[in-house]
Amino acid sequence: LKAGLSYDGGTSAAEAIMTTDTVSKQCAVRFKIGENICTVGGMCKGSGMINPNMATMLCFLSTDVNIDASSLDAALHEAVKNTFNMVYIDGDTSTNDMAEIMASGLAGNDKITAKSAGYGEFLAALKAVLLELAKMMAKDGEGATKLIECRVSGAPDEESARKISRSVVSSSLVKTAMFGADANWGRVMCALGYCGAKVDINKVKINFISDAGSINVCQNGAGVDFDEDIAKQILLRDEIIIDIKLYQGEADAVAYGCDLTYDYVKINGDYRS
Repeated sequence: LKAGLSYDGGTSAAEAIMTTDTVSKQCAVRFKIGENICTVGGMCKGSGMINPNMATMLCFLSTDVNIDASSLDAALHEAVKNTFNMVYIDGDTSTNDMAEIMASGLAGNDKITAKSAGYGEFLAALKAVLLELAKMMAKDGEGATKLIECRVSGAPDEESARKISRSVVSSSLVKTAMFGADANWGRVMCALGYCGAKVDINKVKINFISDAGSINVCQNGAGVDFDEDIAKQILLRDEIIIDIKLYQGEADAVAYGCDLTYDYVKINGDYRS
């Protein structure tokens, strides 16, 4: 094992922790604190049994930033809130949840704390890495063919926005509709309605968006005339945004998931831990 250690062994490590993942997941960014060039990066694994409780995932992060331990811990807790904890694959969780971060201090910057200059730059870089890893996990969900991103804006409070976005990406009916490229906005409204958030349905607007375009399918809580063929072309892409505008406040949230396909059943019908 020791003989296999090397400075360029990150990819081998990322591949070694894979289970039903189809691709390894790594990300790193460089940024400056004062005149010092700093790096934060990580690897994770996770493809099935992923729920917004961090679920069956392992994440190993490291940085060369000189930062005190309590501030490093606080940064990690803040960074997972809108990244890993907003990912949903299939609703199952396990005991394997883990995200850890190590800091070497080798960047040579003056030691930072949560209240000092440089902390904001570090936190922004850490969030960027975790967001990229979270989206990699969602897109590589077991059997998935599409990344689904649900953006909620204009919510009365952050909790409501988070509830709605997570409810939509976790809905089996929404997930199967996205697999079939079916612009069934009623399934989105259904998931919004039963999530427990207090919203005025009569103000809701829903758009489906991808790199093929954008189409409005619901306005003021009701369906609108739209071209089904155009909608299908938008939903055939491998990254879909379900954009929900509530017009009832200033809060927003984004959740990340994937479609639900025949292959998910095949994988889990044959898989034994």
